[in-house]
Amino acid sequence: MRLPFAPVFLCALLAQPVFAARPEITIDPGGLSAGALEAVTHAVDSMADMADDQDGGEGIRLRRRAREATLDALATEGYFSPQVQLEAGTDVAGPTWDITIVPGERTIVETVDISFLGAISGPEFEERVALLRKDWGLKEGSPFRNDEWETAKRNLLDKASERDFPVARLVDTAADVDADRARVVLQVKLDSGPAVRLAGVEVRGLKRVPQGVVERYVRIRPGEPYDRDRMVDWQQTLQSSPFFSGATLDIDRKGIAPSHEEDPALMPKGLEPDQTRTEQAYQGPSHLTLPVMADVVESRPRRMSVALGVDDEAGARIETVYRQNVVLGQPVELETGLRLDRLRKFGYADIHLAPNENGFRDSFGVLAQDSDVQGLHVRRLAVGAIRAKTYPAGFQSRVEYETRYGARLAHEMTDIDGYNSFTTNTATATAEIIRRDVNDKYDPREGTLFALGAGAGTALDASNHFNRLTARGQFWWSPSKRDVVTVRGEVGRLWAQDINRVPDDFSFRTGGARSIRGYRYLGLGRQVGNAVLGDAVLFVASVEATRYFDDRLGGAVFVDTGNVASSFSDMKLATGVGAGLRVRTPAGPLSVDLAYALRDKNIRLHFSLGIAF
Repeated sequence: MRLPFAPVFLCALLAQPVFAARPEITIDPGGLSAGALEAVTHAVDSMADMADDQDGGEGIRLRRRAREATLDALATEGYFSPQVQLEAGTDVAGPTWDITIVPGERTIVETVDISFLGAISGPEFEERVALLRKDWGLKEGSPFRNDEWETAKRNLLDKASERDFPVARLVDTAADVDADRARVVLQVKLDSGPAVRLAGVEVRGLKRVPQGVVERYVRIRPGEPYDRDRMVDWQQTLQSSPFFSGATLDIDRKGIAPSHEEDPALMPKGLEPDQTRTEQAYQGPSHLTLPVMADVVESRPRRMSVALGVDDEAGARIETVYRQNVVLGQPVELETGLRLDRLRKFGYADIHLAPNENGFRDSFGVLAQDSDVQGLHVRRLAVGAIRAKTYPAGFQSRVEYETRYGARLAHEMTDIDGYNSFTTNTATATAEIIRRDVNDKYDPREGTLFALGAGAGTALDASNHFNRLTARGQFWWSPSKRDVVTVRGEVGRLWAQDINRVPDDFSFRTGGARSIRGYRYLGLGRQVGNAVLGDAVLFVASVEATRYFDDRLGGAVFVDTGNVASSFSDMKLATGVGAGLRVRTPAGPLSVDLAYALRDKNIRLHFSLGIAF
């Protein structure tokens, strides 16, 4: 008689290994610090997670590993003589681990011995050595933690190698623990290697771009000391130039003894508390003068971009820009573009020269413009030139200054709706200095910006002379990671014999999304006929608070006020209040603001979106 298959299947099932479930863990910390308890919990959890993958025969070994992981975690927190008991059991929910800890006395740093070899041990660097010792992170009398030990060594090496000593390294580190006394003696020996001075730049990777272009951006003063921040700035400057899409800068390490050829980032990052790491000390000269090696990747020779946009005043907008670097074998950039919207149409062609030996960036070009804003219709043909320079306040400062000087000859045909039309030929000169101290130039969250500007002009027939001064400032503050408060202000003053015949971008008008919201774009000014013209004085102030709900979406509230007038005493402030939406999109930033104009008693929607491709 044939047996049914079910018993056979049951026997086969029973023959399979039985896997344990993840145990429920209870820890009696016995007075552990919060940080040490967190380290123990993480270590035990990582062992418990493995229980699902173990058969019943592996349980004892897994519990032993969990206890060893607990001891290791306690050691990293400075407990070198603890008592740990792990009892396994079961309850209605399944297996359990009850862990009892008697941590013992926490180990304290008894002494710290930091010694220096190499050029940094010379008398000229005594203050530097004293500062490095002062800034050491794991002080005497502090509880020993392995993470802090590693961090202190890493910071010491980083601070030593950021200036003068790019090949500094740790040649001997040890943490000698006396578990019976709960004390540890820390020993660190840093070999700075030679003090490095810079001598010129050598370039690799050039194909079309002339050799001298890199030297115009990487302006090394012969004999200046190595400075990592300066190297990073030069590298970023090269990458942001029109000639290169990538760049890497480093000193030429071939002139350094083999034991110091490695990058400091590859040096020993730390040791176990009872271990010592010894490396051969540097044996070469105390000072070296080395070139900077620049490996560059050239940009595409020609680029063309098209942008589409829309805003509440100008409506739909299209802009196209063509750029070419290296023109007729010369290190210059040609940039030409065309922009069209309901209010303005303009085209331009500019030539940008590479920085000269003093760091000035010169450019010159031609412009054709046709604008019709608030009844003021201006057609302009102009030629001009600009000289600009950006430079840091100091090697270790994030403050930077930017200066801009410009000159322009313009032929303008002006039609004031309801008043008259006239033609002027003018020459103008402008100057501006900007002080910038922000955490991020393109997306600031904290810092300040101040700018002072001056301009002078004349009609070529000497029938009108005009001058102006402007000052503007902006302040960013982040009370939390998701909040940004922005305060901005601007004032200006114009002097002119005939204010009606001053170029429209020389006199002052305001209003709109980027000035005083709630009012029409450039709708605040001097009423002449049916047009709004610029006036002699300007004042604008704004406070805005933005909260980002995530990395893309935020909301803002704001108050804007200001106006233009013939004098400050005659000015009547126009104020707007409102709220808005901020969205970071792949197509560009989207801003939508709903503002109420207190003077005009109306509500206006301001929005803008740009799409580049």
